[in-house]
Amino acid sequence: MAKTSPGEFINQVKAEGSKVVWPTRKETTSTAIFVGIMMVILSIFFLGIDSLFGAVMQWLLSLV
Repeated sequence: MAKTSPGEFINQVKAEGSKVVWPTRKETTSTAIFVGIMMVILSIFFLGIDSLFGAVMQWLLSLV
C-alpha cells in the first residue's frame, strides 16, 4: 500500500466530508423526542422488572 501525502489525505477527507448527508432540524428534533420517550418507557419497564425481582427475592429469603 502506497503512502499518502498529507495534502492528498486532507483532500480525501474533504471529499468524504462533502458526501455526508446531515439531518435536518426537524429530523434531529423528532429523533431526540423519540429517544426521550423510549428512555422513559424503558426506565419504567426496568423499574417494574427490578421491583418484581426484588419482591420475589424478599419472599424467597423470608422462607428461610
